Amino acid sequence: MRSVHNRSGRRPVAAALAVAVTSATALAVGLAPGTASAANSTLAVDAARPFRPVTQVAAGGLYALAENDRPADAMLLPLKLHTLTQPAPGVGQRPNGQPPGGDSMLVAHQAIRVGAAEYIRMPDIYPDFPYRWVSWNDWLAKVDAQVTARLGRTDVSNVTGWELWNEPDYTWDTSAAGAFNDAWVRTYQRVRARDTLTPIVGPSTATYNESWMRAFLTHARNTGTLPDIICWHELQSSANIASHVANYRAVEASLGISPRRISINEYATPTEVDQPGPVASYIAKFERGGVDNAHRAFWYEYGTVNGLTVNNQPTGSWWLYKWYGDMSGNMVVTTPRAQTGLDGFASHDPTRRIVDVVFGGESGTNYVRVTGLSALGGSVRVRLESTPASGRHSAVVAPTLISDTTASVSNGELTVTVPNMSATSGYHIRIQPTSGVPGYQQRYEAENAAVFRANIHGSASASAGAYVGQIDNSGDMRTDSYVDFIVNVPTARDYTMRIGYANATGATATHGLAYNGGGWSTVSYPPTAAWGQFGATVSTTVGLRAGHNVIRLAKGAPYFSGGTGYAELDYIELT
Repeated sequence: MRSVHNRSGRRPVAAALAVAVTSATALAVGLAPGTASAANSTLAVDAARPFRPVTQVAAGGLYALAENDRPADAMLLPLKLHTLTQPAPGVGQRPNGQPPGGDSMLVAHQAIRVGAAEYIRMPDIYPDFPYRWVSWNDWLAKVDAQVTARLGRTDVSNVTGWELWNEPDYTWDTSAAGAFNDAWVRTYQRVRARDTLTPIVGPSTATYNESWMRAFLTHARNTGTLPDIICWHELQSSANIASHVANYRAVEASLGISPRRISINEYATPTEVDQPGPVASYIAKFERGGVDNAHRAFWYEYGTVNGLTVNNQPTGSWWLYKWYGDMSGNMVVTTPRAQTGLDGFASHDPTRRIVDVVFGGESGTNYVRVTGLSALGGSVRVRLESTPASGRHSAVVAPTLISDTTASVSNGELTVTVPNMSATSGYHIRIQPTSGVPGYQQRYEAENAAVFRANIHGSASASAGAYVGQIDNSGDMRTDSYVDFIVNVPTARDYTMRIGYANATGATATHGLAYNGGGWSTVSYPPTAAWGQFGATVSTTVGLRAGHNVIRLAKGAPYFSGGTGYAELDYIELT
């Protein structure tokens, strides 16, 4: 598992936008005359309050990939995709009348190459939606066939969930198949009879409904069939996500159920999904709510990450997810005025001293007030850019640069003013010191990587306050433990890769090392004083291509015989 652990709109005209960057003392920098207007909304960002590592939880999609590498890897790697929901092996589903496609097993190798996990949506073996029930004998035979097909693919290690059904509150045929809660038990037990290891995802309702969820969880608890990952969809607006997550956690606790990971594996309305502004609000709420993963809803064509690409070119929405993918370090607290309108999400990389804020969802003049900037020094560079709601059929070759200025930080804070915002566009602010920032990212935190079947923990001695531990498993593609680092380097050459680690076994431990799908070598970790205490490093050499590369450190993985002992990972650094 990965753990932590539409429409087209108008493109804003650059000449019509002005930006002011002010310190706490209200010093104006570069504000065009005559552009001031009354304040509309303020998004507060506290760069000194991290709350979780950056893991791009909402960079996922339903039917995001299609066979024959659609979209191309080059369009996917910058996004750092988290988890995808793909159709059943032997897919029969014909979404919107398109031919069946996106078979989870046929796209698996591409998903693996770009660091993405997959859920398998089992009812997509049926051609129609809503699904047309045949019989229990037919359904159970289809379940058996899917599990057999997946277990036969020992080369596929990124399947992190069986989604037993989809939108039972809308698609389940009670008159023909009986009560859904009983059907859940029967299907759960059928999968578990053949696969005891892969997590089970559900109930995957079309909406969140407390009474429906409570009845389902009670029945599942009483029958020993609780899903490992709780799932529902947010397809109406982002306004109620926070209350839904809070309500679910309260229901879960009231039933004595241990906390489950939450997956929202369909989000955004048909119009919003192609509008960066509203999407920023969804992502912000998923991050604040501690959601494990979230997937862009499928409304139109598969194999485009739901409108992020067109003919292997970026749409306006792609750039918002690119900004998200560029984040590193820790997510930091953002506070909107309300659950509607202006909202956004932010990160702080303490190693590079970079703060990124991505926001949208409001028109007119709005403000982003950033505090906790003392670590960046008294003078900072502030870059502001936007991306339009171009629709899913129009490419956008680059974001629009609005401003790139230098500002003074007073008492650790400054405010960025953005007049003439479009509610459908997305916006990005990057704040960094005016000097001393490396030309390319050199350090990559393990907790920011694609972490499969291991866990993220906190430590004061870790590089950015967190590390990956319990990288323990080898020998089965369903449980193999590994960490995939997606890195971006300026030139093709050999790089020295320094690895921060801990190994308290008392003996040398090893991991397998492979990059870009190449052959395996071994990294050795001499013993250190204690688990979760960092400072020790080892170094090796990796030959990387210019641009994006995927570096894997593994205890277990397909085609690798397995590491020895145990080691925890803090970071890798490329020089």
